[in-house]
Amino acid sequence: MSSTPSSGRPANDTPAPDAPVTLDELRALFDKLPGPDLAAASAVATREAQLTKPAGALGRLEDFSQWLAAWQGRATPKLTRPRVAVFVANHGIADRGVSAYPASVTKQMVENFVQGGAAINQLCTLIDADLRVYELDLDAPTQDFVDAPAMNEQECARAMAYGMMAVEQGIDVLCLGEMGIGNTTVAAALCHGLYGGNASDWVGPGTGVTGTAFDTKLQVVTAGVARHRDRLTAAGTDKDPMQWLAAVGGLEIAALCGAILAARMGRTPVLLDGYVVTAAAAVLHKIDPRAIDHCLVAHLSAEPAHRLLCEKIGKRPVLDLGMRLGEGTGAALAVTILKAAVDCHTGMATFEQAGVSGPV
Repeated sequence: MSSTPSSGRPANDTPAPDAPVTLDELRALFDKLPGPDLAAASAVATREAQLTKPAGALGRLEDFSQWLAAWQGRATPKLTRPRVAVFVANHGIADRGVSAYPASVTKQMVENFVQGGAAINQLCTLIDADLRVYELDLDAPTQDFVDAPAMNEQECARAMAYGMMAVEQGIDVLCLGEMGIGNTTVAAALCHGLYGGNASDWVGPGTGVTGTAFDTKLQVVTAGVARHRDRLTAAGTDKDPMQWLAAVGGLEIAALCGAILAARMGRTPVLLDGYVVTAAAAVLHKIDPRAIDHCLVAHLSAEPAHRLLCEKIGKRPVLDLGMRLGEGTGAALAVTILKAAVDCHTGMATFEQAGVSGPV
């Protein structure tokens, strides 16, 4: 597998301009979500109890083996074909100085991915993963959500459809990452609207902003959420989270939502990278908490609000390494843990095979 994508935008992965994709069509998929393969998970649990170790001695590795089996639909899970998909987009609010870097860095980083010079390239080599980088028209950022909705419904739906094409048959696990200057601001606005509280609960340093720039970031999130508050409530009831995604989201975040949804439809296990990717998953979780059962949060980001967000969606991260790079790096690292779980489960001898006495 290649850790260096041949181009920033893989061929034939963009919906046709007249593609009949709407938010209503995407909403309808929530009535068709397939469940896990419980028979496969049960088979793993049965074998796990026979392996040469005390019950539960491998801790969460045992849980990961069952989770993979349930969503791969295999009594014997495997992890030989991981894919890392990185979605890239630009944001109108970046012009307000919410990041330590200019928006031009987004396109520059795509070239770095293509040339194999980013951290994610090195990690994909380590785990033997297929790396795909999906650009979403970097020359046409979303609208500044303080002044207008970031996307209209058609733009949001098309971005979600774009993300769905990252999922193909035969992928053992899909690692999702992102790149886009300003997107931790977008994630904070999404979460602030979805879960309430104060903007300060959801805003963090992102690329390393402090002082006046951090204050600006707080003000932008506060203003954006206030500007679109009417999309959140109607007659005292929660409205459609997809409307909120369109109001303050980003093209790459919408694409991530599409990829997560398509993976569920295809029963493909998903590893969510840090704060931004988890914020995308939270949109789906708000629609139906079961919608992200096929997902694990790969690592706990150093972005402060990520811990709170993981609590909101009921997910315990696999790793906690103080990382906050994005690019899918935490998800790629978590593949090593899943590989360890699979190798232990499939390679260990049973008590009978090893001639070892079992528990009494």
